[in-house]
Amino acid sequence: MEDFRRTYLRVCKEGGVEPQESILAQLQGSRGALESSRLDLRGHSLSADTCSVLGRVLQKDTLFIELALSDCMLSEEGAKLLLHGLCANTTVKVLDLKGNNLRSTGAEALGKLLARNKTLRRLVLEWNALGMWDEAFSIFCEGLASNTNLSQLDLRNNQINHQGASELSLALKRNSTLQELDLRWNNIGLLGGRSVLEALQHNRTLVQLEMAGNNIPSDTLKALEQAMEHNSDRQSTLRESRSRTQVLSKEIQILKEEKGRQFLSLMETIDKQRDEMGRSSRSASTSIHVGQLQEALNDRKSVVNSLTAKLQMTEAALTLSEQKNHNLQELLGRLKSEKDDQRERQSRERKKEQEDSVLREGKLLREMKNMSETSLQLKNKVDEMERRCKTQQDVIFELKQELTNSTAELKLRLAQAEERLDLERKRSKQAVEDIDGLRQKEVDHVNRHLEESERGLQERILKLEGQRIHLEEELSRAKAACVTERAQAEEEMGKLRSQIRLEEQQNVSALEDKLRALHQSRDESQSHCTQQKQSIAELQARNSQQSLEMDGLRRRIDELQQELSGKDQERVAEVNRVRVELQEHMGHLQAERTAQGGLKEKIAALEREMKGLSSSHREALLDRESEIASLCEKLRLRDAEIQRMREDEAQRASFLQSAILTYVQGSPLHYSPKK
Repeated sequence: MEDFRRTYLRVCKEGGVEPQESILAQLQGSRGALESSRLDLRGHSLSADTCSVLGRVLQKDTLFIELALSDCMLSEEGAKLLLHGLCANTTVKVLDLKGNNLRSTGAEALGKLLARNKTLRRLVLEWNALGMWDEAFSIFCEGLASNTNLSQLDLRNNQINHQGASELSLALKRNSTLQELDLRWNNIGLLGGRSVLEALQHNRTLVQLEMAGNNIPSDTLKALEQAMEHNSDRQSTLRESRSRTQVLSKEIQILKEEKGRQFLSLMETIDKQRDEMGRSSRSASTSIHVGQLQEALNDRKSVVNSLTAKLQMTEAALTLSEQKNHNLQELLGRLKSEKDDQRERQSRERKKEQEDSVLREGKLLREMKNMSETSLQLKNKVDEMERRCKTQQDVIFELKQELTNSTAELKLRLAQAEERLDLERKRSKQAVEDIDGLRQKEVDHVNRHLEESERGLQERILKLEGQRIHLEEELSRAKAACVTERAQAEEEMGKLRSQIRLEEQQNVSALEDKLRALHQSRDESQSHCTQQKQSIAELQARNSQQSLEMDGLRRRIDELQQELSGKDQERVAEVNRVRVELQEHMGHLQAERTAQGGLKEKIAALEREMKGLSSSHREALLDRESEIASLCEKLRLRDAEIQRMREDEAQRASFLQSAILTYVQGSPLHYSPKK
């Protein structure tokens, strides 16, 4: 599991794809013995890039047997890339793609997977939409028809109509390995059910078929069940016959071995008899060994007698064995006929193999020539690549020189820019200080002006208040004078009345004159009062006007303060603008630095590509050389095999010839011991 995780990270890095954290967490958490052979990514949302990486990793993976990818929200492109990688996989036996909404592209990719993959045993495709497009589903059915390994297929809820069912029935007619098929909850209908029933007349391996929820009549469902029962019975009988044939083949092999042992023992006895006869013929000339020979003959006679008794016993046993093996003789006859047929087939196959070997030798020679030509072409290509490498190395050297020059120029520009930055900073500081000084002077001037205006206004207010107090005093004095005059007038009136009473007749004219004078004085006092009231109103108007002037001055002060704040904001904006310009300048410098870094990375990438190309070409040359060596070795082994077959044939012929000769020579040896 850790090796798979490292491979996944490496392929992500090579492809420039960000590894998905959920997959890493799943790979990190799978530690058990069962989980080590099962990759469970159910419920994880896999992007197209992640599917491409997983397809490349699973293409050469030998760890996982079961792959669970249900409810992964696979896109059409992602499913295509993932299934393309699984086409070359040799270990995955169970694939679960439930609930991924696979459509036309997914159906085509699944068809290619079924046509190319040689190890997949179970495929779960529940809750998809493979039957929506007829052309794509026909490609899927063609892959199923050519598949020779799949035994379980789940196609529930895939929107398969009667046309898709007809395509599937054509695939079932050609398929010979599928045993379980689940087609529940589709839209197959009556026509689709009949086409599937017709396909089951040709298919002999399907033993379990689920067809519920397809609007198929009950009689068609019963016929399908009967066909399934017939197929299951046929499979059971085939299994029994296979087991019986295996037992019979074992018994026949045992009989063959016993027959071979008997033949070898017979050959050994014949050789011993020949040796004894040769020894007896050589020792006939000597008279010394005659007695010994006579004794040996007597012993031989006794041995022969015992052998005859044993032969009789064995004949009785043979009769019993013949009775036991009477039933096996027919089988042996059949086996002999089969052996003859096999010999004929073997001879034909040998001839075909010899012809094929001749053709293969010719093909190998042509391939050797082609390989030599390709090796020359590869050598030429390697030379060209070396020349290109040299030119690219020169280019890289020139780029390095340009880089050094550009770095020096950039360093000089950086130094100049830093000097400019220092000058700009000093200038900005000086400008800020000057602006602060000017602003302080303006503030001081405005403050002084405001203070002077406030002093003048206060003095005017004090003067106006003094005048108001003076006028009020004058008014109070005038009122007091009026009161005193009125009191005096009343007193005089009393006096006058008394005098009038006394001197009415004498002083009427004088009193009238005095009354006129009093009326005049009263009018004058009233006019003086009205004048005082008018002066008071004028003073109040002046006071209101001065208050308005004070409000105007206050508004002027507020305007000046706003102008000061606006100038402060302008100064701050100017400072910020200068800072932004400096930051932009620094950003340009940083961008130039990053551009230099990008150039360095490109140069390093070019160097890595050059190294990779050289290593790949070297590996290709080594692979070609190893292929040539392996082909030479295969040719040598094939020649040795042909030579061995010829020697075996010659040895068999010599063995047959010697056996026939020994049989012919040993046939007159069965003489009676009395002669």
